[in-house]
Amino acid sequence: MSADLSSPPPSGAKPRSHFNNWITAIGAVLAVGALFSFALLTWMDLTGSHKNPYLGILTYLVAPGFLIAGIGIMLFGAWAQRRWAIKHAATMPDKWRLDFTNVAQRRMLVLFGTCGVGFLLLSAFGSYQTYHYAESTQFCGQVCHSAMNPEFTTYQRGAHARVDCVQCHVGSGATAFIQAKLNGTRQLISFTLDNYRRPIPTPVHNLRPARETCEKCHWPEKFHGNIDLTFDHYLSKKNNDAYGIRLLLHVNAGRPGSPIGGIHWHVSPDSAVEYYAADEKRQDIVWMRVTNKKDGSNRVYRNQEFKGEPPAGLVRQMDCIDCHNRPAHVFPTANDAVEKAMALGTLSSKLPNIKRTAVQAMIQKEIVTTGEAPGKIAEFLRGKYKDAADLPGAIAEVQKIYATTLFPERKADWRVYPNNIGHKDWPGCFRCHDDKHQTEQGEKVRASDCNSCHTIMAQGKGPELATLSGAGLEFKHPDGAYDVSLTCADCHNGGIQGK
Repeated sequence: MSADLSSPPPSGAKPRSHFNNWITAIGAVLAVGALFSFALLTWMDLTGSHKNPYLGILTYLVAPGFLIAGIGIMLFGAWAQRRWAIKHAATMPDKWRLDFTNVAQRRMLVLFGTCGVGFLLLSAFGSYQTYHYAESTQFCGQVCHSAMNPEFTTYQRGAHARVDCVQCHVGSGATAFIQAKLNGTRQLISFTLDNYRRPIPTPVHNLRPARETCEKCHWPEKFHGNIDLTFDHYLSKKNNDAYGIRLLLHVNAGRPGSPIGGIHWHVSPDSAVEYYAADEKRQDIVWMRVTNKKDGSNRVYRNQEFKGEPPAGLVRQMDCIDCHNRPAHVFPTANDAVEKAMALGTLSSKLPNIKRTAVQAMIQKEIVTTGEAPGKIAEFLRGKYKDAADLPGAIAEVQKIYATTLFPERKADWRVYPNNIGHKDWPGCFRCHDDKHQTEQGEKVRASDCNSCHTIMAQGKGPELATLSGAGLEFKHPDGAYDVSLTCADCHNGGIQGK
């Protein structure tokens, strides 16, 4: 005969522990599973090739949370059993107790143990899969960072779309490891409370140094030669006249093994270029120092407004990111996005002045949310073109361009995220090469002319683009003469020309 659970224990028998009950057993299984997951995730986090800050959230917040919950259930079970035993001491004090002498309970214990082992195995499998999922681009861009939809959208069409986010955004070493954990936790709290900044400020000040990221794939010693580039533009005129420029970009004037020259001279191992920017976005560079590493000599350049020395700790040594500051998240200007669609033929150039009109439709001040953008764009274009045959296709294409270019809820677009490559829509190169920085002896930073960093081989339209000049051409502005004291970005702003 099995023991009667409803009968009190024999007189003089040792009291059973209040932790001996089914509720506590369930809590124990949960706690053991959480402890096992915590140990496994910690091991993977410490030995993994990529240090993922979001894995740290799972390891040091979520897993301990389940562990604490399991311990809490265990304590609750003991409390509930004790309370029941006191209240029903004379009748049925052992309501939830485990009794191995009871055949029915032994069967339940076997089933419970089997399920517990299965739970542990599932915890291990789930922890392993979670580890890899937390490193995925989908997790960074769509799950944890749904707030970063603009960055995820621009990343998908960028040159680094096959590079995982964590490979650039997470550091290595003990210091970077701790910073990554703290930063990931801070981001989780900000996202949960919906108090993150809009737009998200740049540059990212805790980004890993370029030598730890960029140079893992890009080999500095092999920087050499020129790059042949062609830029297709359309003039903001009624006929949408095409205007192209083909040029050789002088990435490096040397050959493999020779000293770095050309544009990449700025990261030459023989020289160090340092600067101080007066603004957070590093656009207003007021002080520079160029040091010759071979003899230790240096030259300091200041603009006319800046006197004295830069604040301690704010001098930055130039690296890849100072020019390639949008390597994976380029926000194209409205002009560039529309011109690309025209060059691909997805936006008809038969509609009069479509370039200017499409840009105007996209940057309407009346558009304050993404949801209302399609309707306002359609209304704007219909008001310009009435019932033109190409109008439906133009509306659809401009709506598509807007959806991947401007993000009003996040206040994110090219106007708040400057791209320092080039100099047409942002100061870029001319942040330093503006002929306004000079040493105490009056030596100026060489102002870049149109053939310093590139050689224009052809420009214009039609037959003009078919004739190449090896010696290079003098830049010809499409709209005629221009004021040489101005930079390109003084007039061009990525939207409607003229500031």
